[in-house]
Amino acid sequence: MDEVTTSLQRPVTNTGRSKLVRHVDSFEIQPPASPSHNGVPRSAWARARRRVSRWHRPYIALLLLLDFAAAAVASLIAIETFDQSRAGFYNAEQDPTWFHTVAFALLPLGWVVSLWANRAYDRRYLGLGPDEFKRVIRAGVAVAATVSFLAFATKTDLSRYTVGTALLAALLLILLNRILCRFVLHVVRRNIGQAGHRMVLVGTLPECLEVYTAVTRNQAAGLMPVAIHVTDGYAAAKGMETPVPVYAGRDVLALVREVGGDTIAVCGSASAEPGELRRLAWQLEGSGVDLVVAPQLTDIAGPRVHIRPIEGLPLLHVEEPTLSGPALLAKNLMDRAAAGLGLLMLTPVFLAIAIAIRVSDPGPVFFRQPRVGHEGRTFRVWKFRTMYVDAEDRLASLVDRNETDGMLFKMKQDPRVFPVGRFLRASSLDELPQLINVLKGEMSLVGPRPLPADDGDFLGDVRRRLLVRPGMTGLWQVSGRSDLSWDEAVRLDLYYVDNWSLAYDLSILWRTVGVVLARKGAY
Repeated sequence: MDEVTTSLQRPVTNTGRSKLVRHVDSFEIQPPASPSHNGVPRSAWARARRRVSRWHRPYIALLLLLDFAAAAVASLIAIETFDQSRAGFYNAEQDPTWFHTVAFALLPLGWVVSLWANRAYDRRYLGLGPDEFKRVIRAGVAVAATVSFLAFATKTDLSRYTVGTALLAALLLILLNRILCRFVLHVVRRNIGQAGHRMVLVGTLPECLEVYTAVTRNQAAGLMPVAIHVTDGYAAAKGMETPVPVYAGRDVLALVREVGGDTIAVCGSASAEPGELRRLAWQLEGSGVDLVVAPQLTDIAGPRVHIRPIEGLPLLHVEEPTLSGPALLAKNLMDRAAAGLGLLMLTPVFLAIAIAIRVSDPGPVFFRQPRVGHEGRTFRVWKFRTMYVDAEDRLASLVDRNETDGMLFKMKQDPRVFPVGRFLRASSLDELPQLINVLKGEMSLVGPRPLPADDGDFLGDVRRRLLVRPGMTGLWQVSGRSDLSWDEAVRLDLYYVDNWSLAYDLSILWRTVGVVLARKGAY
């Protein structure tokens, strides 16, 4: 157990740096005494050179090389595919120098410039979330528009097939490069613990522990808390077991340097005092330490939150969740089309699984159970049967061995599951028949998990899950599945309901592939 530092008050000395001091009832940041920390902006280049976290520099350099090479390879593919690729270039057959310069130097360079202009190399968007890929696509649109404008302005009759192939191939290759680089980055973060951010959490102990749990749930994010600086209630922290050391009454910047951190995360109410966060930001200028804020709106994110400054006061405007409209219609159409195509393509797999189930245990191939769906309507979910036919009769004798804290019965080594069924569960193949429910409009590809009609507690906040269709996969599946507590699973489902979007659905579907292959939390 880590010792908690409990000094109530430390003297403030004029050292040129503002001190974060813990008093009995509140904490404050003393005004800076040195002109170097009075909020005067420094050179952006100087700050970048002093940045403590440097993992992104070689990573960005690698992306630059790969993006340039991808665009050059795309040009080569287009040239080799179409005979009229040199159309529009004067005397290109006798002297192809200018043509090759444009195809293998200027066009790839244009891609790199467009990616940079669209902030596709911004370290804040690298390694996690869909924003990096969105910016790559925007850069592709900008390159296509630029090439079209230049061809029109110079009246150059280019080969449309060649240009289209070069641009599309470059976009796909760059996206593939980003996916592969992100995969390598995640492997390094998970297995080596490098290429991340060492964070010092500042706030009350409950707020800091909540943020700690959230940021460490996904190691691929690269956020590694190394210390907690409590601002209130630290006396109660004595004797508590905490995952990282807890401090109080310390100079935050000095503490960051002491523990080898590179990021300060201000949690919840720690930023409530007027001007306090601004002065902390001034203190960190030129130090190379990043500042992030984890607001109390912990379950609201993405496009629902907008910053709208009014007379210098930045107001967070929270939009209502999108539960109708064109986006929902597009989601429904995508669900139906993908379900129909999936059922058609997976027919041989269904037949093989059906034979394996009948050989393992005589009885029905499918298991159908009432579940609660959209707006409380009950439907029967389709699944491959993975348990012996007398599983329900044997449940009463196993209730005391339930390994979850929720209303669903879960056992890692459930004796009612036959061997083939265990494989189907671990590989999630038993869920494939739910494509029938998706095709019928009872479920969606992505959504909250459907609960049995006789077990679900749909009172209070939990009832909000019924505002959208339940899904074959969802945020809880890609975040731990059966390894999660009931409260955490419900929190993730509610978060999805409040923040869903088509891009978020595609991100969850992509993450589902990795979770299924890793067989994480499936039993």
